[in-house]
Amino acid sequence: MSENNMESTARTVVFIHGLWMTPLCWEHFEEHFAAQGYHVMAPAWPGHDGDIGKVRDNAPTALAGLGLADIVSHFEKIVRPMDEQPILVGHSFGGLIVQILLDRGLGAAGIGMDSAPPKGVNRVPLAQLKASWPAIRRPANRHRVVALTFKQYKFGFANTMPEDEARRAYERYAVPDTARLLFQAALADLMRNAPTEIDYNDGLRKPLLLIAGGKDHTVPASVSKSNFHKYTHSSAVTDYHEFADRSHNIILEKGWEEVADYASEWLKDVLHLETMAEPVPDRDVLTSNRHTV
Repeated sequence: MSENNMESTARTVVFIHGLWMTPLCWEHFEEHFAAQGYHVMAPAWPGHDGDIGKVRDNAPTALAGLGLADIVSHFEKIVRPMDEQPILVGHSFGGLIVQILLDRGLGAAGIGMDSAPPKGVNRVPLAQLKASWPAIRRPANRHRVVALTFKQYKFGFANTMPEDEARRAYERYAVPDTARLLFQAALADLMRNAPTEIDYNDGLRKPLLLIAGGKDHTVPASVSKSNFHKYTHSSAVTDYHEFADRSHNIILEKGWEEVADYASEWLKDVLHLETMAEPVPDRDVLTSNRHTV
């Protein structure tokens, strides 16, 4: 085993998928991180496990009304009892779940890729509104399941992918899903105890990396950047990196290896700092303002 892999062998990575997806979307990342010596897990949201055909068939009844608090509680029950807290990696709403779990004192480090924003991030570009419109256009959808058409998926997830690749991704990964999460995110600022609420100023939170796709329509990079800047006053390590030509399918589209490599290198850096016996000098250099593209 190489010296670079020694740090990672005892670590578990928990991958958390997002809306309109299942754990299958992590198949490339699971293989990539397992090859580096990590133990990998990709638990499903409630109602999202098993054969993808069955998930699609059962979605109208199994997923209707499923809310963010239910999903976060599901993952907290998985993560909290672990002897050693795992690395948390999430995509889209999975990235928001990572931020919430870190806020609860869980995880050794967290990565949110194209993360849905917590309460307080108020930037809503037109592309993001259009991508979520199939779910939020009817108030009654709040307690319903919504399926994306291929055209809607192409715009929201796969706008950088050639038509044939986008269609293959749609057929392999996309599932109907609860629309409730989108309403909870959109109305968070009007709710006292919103399920998307976190403490941005928590200095005890473990390190967080937010990764954005510069051509993402579902969570535009400007939203991820605003999310990052909300952590400005925290003394905890918070980093941001943008891949300029990537869509919301950043974990699946051509070049996903570059994203995975960046994430794994970042983890090696921050986990090394976390295990150093002596305080890190000039820690402020590492907090809330590391921004790379």
